Amino acid sequence: MSVLPNILEGVISMTKRERFMNFLSNKPVDRVPVAFFHHFTASDEWGKGLVDEDIFRRNIEGHRTALERFDPDVIKIMNDSLMIMPLDTSFVKTAADLRNIQPPTPDSPYGRKTRELTERSMAIYAGNEAFIYATGFSPLMVLKTSLDPGDQPDPRLPRFLQEDPESVMAALDILAKAIMDLNEMLIKECGVDGIYFSVNNQNHYIPDDLFTKYMAPVEIRVMEHANGLSPINLLHICGYHGRGNNLELFKNHPAAAYNIAVYAEGVSLSEGRKLFGGKPVFGGFAQDTVIYTGTREEVKKATWDILDECGQVGVMVGADCTVPMDIDDDRFNWVRKAAEEYAASH
Repeated sequence: MSVLPNILEGVISMTKRERFMNFLSNKPVDRVPVAFFHHFTASDEWGKGLVDEDIFRRNIEGHRTALERFDPDVIKIMNDSLMIMPLDTSFVKTAADLRNIQPPTPDSPYGRKTRELTERSMAIYAGNEAFIYATGFSPLMVLKTSLDPGDQPDPRLPRFLQEDPESVMAALDILAKAIMDLNEMLIKECGVDGIYFSVNNQNHYIPDDLFTKYMAPVEIRVMEHANGLSPINLLHICGYHGRGNNLELFKNHPAAAYNIAVYAEGVSLSEGRKLFGGKPVFGGFAQDTVIYTGTREEVKKATWDILDECGQVGVMVGADCTVPMDIDDDRFNWVRKAAEEYAASH
């Protein structure tokens, strides 16, 4: 019979909520929680749920199928079919035009569909004790997606920011208000436990000095508003498929825990934890390598390597970003079993 080290001495089997709250509080756990997420619709279907009821339905029902294969330690409502908040910028020719953007409100068709998707998805998890998160995106991500979709050779937003920062800031303020209103609806009316807030500045899309001056304060304001509604909001610093960020840009963003793209950023979980002042962190796996294609033994070894590097306190094992949608969700059970075995032997 193995003897647990002092850090886990006296820790007995926990409920999902007890384990997750101990993770957020940098307290010992019976084993680290595990959190992997993937989309339920193809990338060319994202955002089309307002006009295609079949895509919208498959987005919701994907939660049911996933739950049958893996009982999650923490739940994130995937809003693929409504991702990202729609914004008409077709009229924008100059930075000044950005002052006239009109993002959706909670009472708009998008807001009503967001409520429906959230409530119907939550019903699938009825009786599940895991905390439930809604996905949110930063004002910058919403504006970039509409104004500069894809990888534009000459993106407009950075240029507008140089030419007329006041107009860009006016647009970001409008978007921040819309996002805060949506978050309030999700938490106070739909009943989610918190916001899984996605931010990025991949490949220095906005120069670091301008991001710090203009973008970060707006994102922090959105997060502070969410924190007034729930104390357990999470920050996802999106390193989707290897697109890196300067993590220093986000070190003052107030979150309960931080998802770090270890492989995209080249920063370990323990290094990330230091950067964020000792706050809890999660991640560790790349999106589509070992977790997607590795054998069970390779997945176990990768899990143990992560825990060897960062320990078992203030850590949740997951991935840099969403894993492929066609993954076998049973692989997440492999990670959880590996975490249980690690806790029992260390």
